[in-house]
Amino acid sequence: MISERPRATPVKTRADRSAPPPDGIVIRRVETLGEYQECLAIQEEIWGDDFRELVPPTILLVAQKLGGVCAGAFAADGRMLGFVFGMTGLRDGKLAHWSDMLAVRVEARGAHLGAHLKRYQKELVRALGVETMYWTFDPLVARNAHLNLNWLGASVAEYVPDMYGSDTRSPLHGSLATDRFVMAWDLTRDGTSRPEPSRPGVLVNPSRMNGVPAGGEHPDAPVIRIAVPHDVDAESPERRSIWRAVTRDALTHYLTRGYEVVGFRRGTTADLPYYELAPRHA
Repeated sequence: MISERPRATPVKTRADRSAPPPDGIVIRRVETLGEYQECLAIQEEIWGDDFRELVPPTILLVAQKLGGVCAGAFAADGRMLGFVFGMTGLRDGKLAHWSDMLAVRVEARGAHLGAHLKRYQKELVRALGVETMYWTFDPLVARNAHLNLNWLGASVAEYVPDMYGSDTRSPLHGSLATDRFVMAWDLTRDGTSRPEPSRPGVLVNPSRMNGVPAGGEHPDAPVIRIAVPHDVDAESPERRSIWRAVTRDALTHYLTRGYEVVGFRRGTTADLPYYELAPRHA
């Protein structure tokens, strides 16, 4: 299925990450046929109505009857602002939950609804005995890296090149290869993630004068940094393709040689965001 595309904007304050949703917003399971249809409408708003991976209301409904989750965030007037959808099944002989889709309407950005929806989803599947939740996201999308690694405290399980193909028919994806991180979230841990202080590291894909990243160098170092754009959606298709190729080369090189992603830094106006990688168990 498709990767999650949470639409929350970067966090600009050190707000309490375990705080309840903003006043007037209710997060609960989707219940009526009209609400399931609204989930489809949100998908079409975000990914386009020609997106080949749209999940129909019937599948959202049936999955929820079999241990899955389809939950929405609702404004005081009843309007659905976003939803999360996932399926529960067996992985390596143990109960696991795959969170397939997370979407928040443009009007609701900045309220951290993506994180609130994920935590509600966590509560529901933990009650079933699920200890690990999985999902995917595009490593080039900095705002999603911040949500997944810094806010939720999930970890990168693997990197999959072109996981969903390069023709999803979504204007968001275009013809860009759909490389994805598969995330694993340990649901037995309580609390929120508190990233460790950044350590000195070697940046392996510095940007040239034109802003396009250079690649090809793979030095050994205790800490490796791999940069991504501030906003990949704002890049031209040609530049996105270069970013994809350079980061794919760097990430696959280090992850297949025993490194793991240990952090994500959001960067500044002068410096790009970047992943930190270090040798596993170092």
